[in-house]
Amino acid sequence: MINDVPHPYSIAVEPLKKHEGQFGWALRKHGKLTERSDRSFSSEAKAFENAMNAIERNETGYGSR
Repeated sequence: MINDVPHPYSIAVEPLKKHEGQFGWALRKHGKLTERSDRSFSSEAKAFENAMNAIERNETGYGSR
């Protein structure tokens, strides 16, 4: 998986303990946890793609009030 995560963000995609074969992600900005997935994903790639969408939402403010 190519790491195209923009600075200062980092994404950690990890297998979930409760749901075998499912993955979740955690998004960090400057090392501090900013967001975590509340859904499970069937593959690491899908979890990573969803985390990248979260970064885009954070940077553009899309969906914020």
